Amino acid sequence: MTVDETREVRAEDSFDTAAVHGWLSSIVDGLAGEPAVRQFPGGASNLTYLLTYPDRELILRRPPVGKKAASAHDMKREFRVQRALKPVYPYVPTVLGLCTDASVLGSDFYVMERIPGTILRGDLPEGMTLSESEARALSTKLIDRLVDLHQVDSAAAGLTDLGKGAGYVGRQVKGWSERFRNARTENVPDFVEVMSWLDANQPDDVSTVVIHNDWRFDNVVLDDNRDIVGVLDWEMSTLGDPLMDLGGLIAYWIQADDDDVFKMARRQPSHLPGMLTRAEIVGHYCDRMGLTPANWSWYEAFGLFRLAVIMQQIYYRYHHGQTHNPAFKDFWMFSGYLEWRCREVIGK
Repeated sequence: MTVDETREVRAEDSFDTAAVHGWLSSIVDGLAGEPAVRQFPGGASNLTYLLTYPDRELILRRPPVGKKAASAHDMKREFRVQRALKPVYPYVPTVLGLCTDASVLGSDFYVMERIPGTILRGDLPEGMTLSESEARALSTKLIDRLVDLHQVDSAAAGLTDLGKGAGYVGRQVKGWSERFRNARTENVPDFVEVMSWLDANQPDDVSTVVIHNDWRFDNVVLDDNRDIVGVLDWEMSTLGDPLMDLGGLIAYWIQADDDDVFKMARRQPSHLPGMLTRAEIVGHYCDRMGLTPANWSWYEAFGLFRLAVIMQQIYYRYHHGQTHNPAFKDFWMFSGYLEWRCREVIGK
């Protein structure tokens, strides 16, 4: 089964196919003619395209247009991380080339091999079913592959300079708070209470490991046996606290007993019978990593706050006419909901 539908390229996301092909032909042998170009349905952050040649399929990744956080959408970083991790973490795609010549596409971009398989988005694709035991096994595999990543030797991968050392938690609190202030619009809460609590109660780093920072089902590729064969979207990967990575995963993990508003934002089939609950995920992960966090609520609240900032940054571009994708028009309302959810976690 291969399920990851593409669509025609949105006008605002189009590029000069001939220019890209010309550059790509200089680093990849045997490309016949210009590729057919289609766009993948994500695109809330970096944009992803399918380049189809007669004998192979390639993936192109580029930043969005409009206002961007200074440290976000770094194609050089995303390319470098994947190239370095591939020998020690086999789920990483094979990257082929990085282009930093703005005359080709208008921004940095890179091209990689496509990993064939199934990517789970909001619901299971047509024809795919999961029993309760299969759903539990699959969600457990998702956590196990995250543990595998967090156990990678960053020195062996040549990535010891990827992060900034100790103090990751503090830098994240400061950085994401600043990003929110820069992206806030008048129709969302100010998050002052949440940001103040996160700053006042931040824990020390539990360790420093390679983290993905966007771990979800829609960033992994499954083969026909429902094994994970690929991990995508390394845009925000760095060296940092592994519990921060877990907190980011939990923020996106919407389960069957959540309220209707949270369910509206579900982007993966985490609600299916048999899927691990958020509490079970934390328990399984910490057992495998040998961690016993006494202040898990902090990581949960930070993950929700970070998600709110990400959505607000996307909405900021829509609000100011820098993107016209109608999928983003109501993101401001969910930012407000997440502020309430953060306060609920803080009050536990």
